[in-house]
Amino acid sequence: MLSLEVPQFSPNRDLVQNSRILVVEDEDVIRDMIVLALKEEGYEVISVSDGRSAIELLQNSESGTQNVVGFDLLVLDLMLPQINGLDICRLLRYQNNIIPILILSAKASETDRVLGLEVGADDYLTKPFSMRELVARCRALIRRQGFTTQTAAPMRRFRDITLNTQECRVLVRGDEINLSPKEFRLLELFMSYPKRVWSREQLIEQIWGPDFLGDTKTVDVHIRWLREKLELDPSQPEYLITVRGFGYRFG
Repeated sequence: MLSLEVPQFSPNRDLVQNSRILVVEDEDVIRDMIVLALKEEGYEVISVSDGRSAIELLQNSESGTQNVVGFDLLVLDLMLPQINGLDICRLLRYQNNIIPILILSAKASETDRVLGLEVGADDYLTKPFSMRELVARCRALIRRQGFTTQTAAPMRRFRDITLNTQECRVLVRGDEINLSPKEFRLLELFMSYPKRVWSREQLIEQIWGPDFLGDTKTVDVHIRWLREKLELDPSQPEYLITVRGFGYRFG
């Protein structure tokens, strides 16, 4: 059973000012409770009940059409009419849309949680849940995204690689390459700290988050994919170097 618990503490207005959240939930009662809880925190909230409407709103906000202001967070149910939540995640990440995504789902198995995170979600909350926890997770995702946006340098360069954080573009030896959101974040982290050695656990914490339930081997898979796109000879990498017994370093 859902619990509409209004947090006992006052919202931090610096964090919520101008923050807009899109809530996509087909169950009217749950959607209304989420909207009420988030508005009580001071967020501007838009809600829809089906996947197609969500995609239209997000694409309009990204393209700047219809004078639509962008969203800072997507709260997304999985079981939706027309287009389900997993397909929405896949589409957004394929389009390089880096909006933070909090999945809501009645599917609580480890496999379902891992799948949701692997297709691009940033957090996963299982039903039933308390509104206190939902608000706290929303606040954390918006704060994390805001910190990244404010502190990230617009351009990072290392040898033949140029990374544009604002446009989410990467040039390698003058040619643009396509990276998934996780690949982009990994590369950005590596380029921010060249020569630093990162363990698999540290990379999981930084890129996938503390709630990630998958195997650390997913790091190795993403490193292999990055090498195939960055290196002249992936079997003899010049950028992403394996430090045996420790992890990986860049350069």
